[in-house]
Order: sequence, then C-alpha cells, then structure tokens
Amino acid sequence: MRIEDADRNFIVKAPDDAQTVFFDVAAPPFTVHGLMRDANGYHRLPFDVAEATNEGVQWLNLHTAGGRVRFRTDADRIVLRAALRAISKMPHEALTGSAGFDLYAGDVYKGTFEPPFDVETGYSSELFLGAGGMREITVHFPLYSGVEKLELGFPAGSALAQADPYAVPLPVVYYGSSITQGGCASRPGNAYQNILSRLLTCDHVNLGFSGSARGEPCMAEYIAGLRMAAFVLDYDHNAPDPAHLEATHEAFFSVIRGRQPTLPVILLSRPQPRPTEEERLRRDIVKRTWERAVNNGDRNVWFIDGTEMLNIFGGDSGTVDGCHPNDLGFYCMAKALEPVLNAVLHKEAPLR
Repeated sequence: MRIEDADRNFIVKAPDDAQTVFFDVAAPPFTVHGLMRDANGYHRLPFDVAEATNEGVQWLNLHTAGGRVRFRTDADRIVLRAALRAISKMPHEALTGSAGFDLYAGDVYKGTFEPPFDVETGYSSELFLGAGGMREITVHFPLYSGVEKLELGFPAGSALAQADPYAVPLPVVYYGSSITQGGCASRPGNAYQNILSRLLTCDHVNLGFSGSARGEPCMAEYIAGLRMAAFVLDYDHNAPDPAHLEATHEAFFSVIRGRQPTLPVILLSRPQPRPTEEERLRRDIVKRTWERAVNNGDRNVWFIDGTEMLNIFGGDSGTVDGCHPNDLGFYCMAKALEPVLNAVLHKEAPLR
C-alpha cells in the first residue's frame, strides 16, 4: 500500500490545463528577483565568477535559492509549469523545499506547488487561491534545484499587472554556506532570507553555496562591486578549519569595506545553540573582525552571535540534524537579524 492509498490528502493532483492561458515569467508584467537568466535558464552568478571560485559554486550556481517572481492578478487559481535541471533529493530536506515553489498573496502563504516524488525534468502543479480581487503574488523558486523555464497559467480573462516595487529596492546580499542557501527549509518561503524579505519588504540576493563558500578573494571582489542595501557575511560553516577562517574572514570583509565604505555589513557566526570548543573559537574569529572594524571607527558593521540565534525560540529543536536549521530554526535566524536589518534599511541607528 502507498500513503496515497491510505490518505488521499497526500495525492499530488495533475492540474487541469483546459481554459488556462500560460505566460513565461521572463517577460512583463512579471518581475524575477534574485536571479540572472540566459538562453539555458536561471542562475545566481555570472558564469565566469562561478568558474573562478570553485567547482561546487559552479554547479550550485544553477540552483535557484532566493529567486522570486512577483506580479499582480485577480485569478482564483494558478497553474505552474516548470522545466527543471539539477534536482536535489536529500534524506533530511523535504522535496517541497529542494524542488517546490511557494506562493504568497501579499505576506500570506497560500500554498506550495508540490513536485511529484519521481520528478526528473519538471512538473505541473495547481493552486486554488479563491476569490479576492487584485492581489500581489510572490512565487519563491526552489532552494536546491535548477530552473530552465517557468510558466504560470491563469484562467482565460484574468487580469495581470506588474507588482509594486519593493519598499527597499536595492537588495540585501547574503553570502554563505548551505544554511544560507536554505538547507533545510521545508519549503522555499521559510528560508530566513525569504522570511526577512516579507517582514521588511526588501529585495535580496542569495549567494549561499552548500559546502562551497570558502571566502575566496574572487567572490569578495564580485560582491564588493554589487549595488546593495546591506551585506550579510555568513560562511563560517564552509571554512575547512579555524585557521582558514582566520586567514580569510577579515580579508573578505576588508575587500567589501574598501569598495563600499558606508555599506551596512552584518557578520554572523554559525547558528549552534550548544557550541563545541572549536565552534566557540570560530565565533571569536568572526567577532574579532567586527571588533577591529569598530575600533578603527567603522560604524556600519554589526556582529550577531550564532550561538544565541536558535535559542530565541528553537534551541535544540531548531535543526534537522544538529547543523541545518528547520523552519523553526530559520524563523529564529530571521528574528535575530530583523532588528538590525530593519534599522539599517530604514536609516535608523540599530542597537549594537
């Protein structure tokens, strides 16, 4: 017996494409955020930067973590057709997180376009929104899969319009590890950057690369050249050892600061409610980067202790495996970052 035979709520229903008009989201009135696009699909970095960094980044560049499409519609149902590549299936992350698409109307979660378990090259899915007039829609892209093409379908006669701009149009840029990429949120909208984007109505770019964010100079130079509202540096987990973190962390920050002297920068240590001696050593390395900057007169840099983040609500319940946050852990991370980001994005003086 299959679970679908015992409980029909687990059936992934095939959508009815009759009387449905499809649009490629690469064209107006849709706006895609957090991603780049070429003839072969979506990616997060210029290919030359990814190739110059490391093999892991080159592959993970095709994963669409942080990607969103925004628009307005009065449709009461939406059908998704996605052509995918590089689909990730993992024992500790739901397929809805690695390969699903979340839909929000305003800041209200309306459902997930769920992939079938045997997904290989793409799928179709349908969500019923109900009546509600014109509303702003955000669809979050998968965290651990590649998207070659995304089409959305609407009942014939539905109105479509461009979404209002974000209140903070320049993105917050995040660089870091698998946690930054979104492992292991149960669905894309629960990655901490997507939570913050809704809380603060701000755009963002996710440059999290599982196991592959090692603070390389070429990545620092690329990020330093981006137009952004703030930068979050969080690659502690991917530094092979404390010596590597010591050798690269302040140097990485210095490249950013040298190009953008007043950019708000937030330094994170790894979220771990019960840190080991090595994890405390790593935290102190990250903290020293902050302390030296502040002692040199920098008033646009903040440090957030990862050993305290999950303890806001989650503690030991905030991860799936002692490392990667679950949805509760990501909510804790978002709430730890929210006061500082809210203040710097709205030009207020945050508490240190």
